[in-house]
Amino acid sequence: MVGQSATVGRGISGWRVAARAGWGALTVFYGAFVGVEVWNHGVLALIAAFVFFIAPDFTMFIDARRGGGGRLGPRAVPFYNAAHRAVIPLALAVVYSVSAIEAPALFAGLLGWLGHIAMDRTFGYGLRAADGSRRG
Repeated sequence: MVGQSATVGRGISGWRVAARAGWGALTVFYGAFVGVEVWNHGVLALIAAFVFFIAPDFTMFIDARRGGGGRLGPRAVPFYNAAHRAVIPLALAVVYSVSAIEAPALFAGLLGWLGHIAMDRTFGYGLRAADGSRRG
């Protein structure tokens, strides 16, 4: 079967398994990086990392009455998708790293946000379609 990807387990393609493994490695990396930041900068960095880690999922409460059954409310989708794009916290972390800003808790928070996104992707949770259902 030339041109088709091999399947693993219950029909999951080999590429998808590799992508999830990569996201899993990033999850571990961001978790370890947060640990270093907390070790170096204390409890405020831990609090920021935790808050930023859970914050992206609060977007699910937007328009919650119209969601349900695994779907988000349609008004929540753009907010959910924006909060679950790795490019946003990654860009902010790069800007933080090259700027004169000294707020280690903010950096730890951005790492927590990236860790949340990586963990979601590891377990197969990605962005949402316009109707609130999971893509792919």
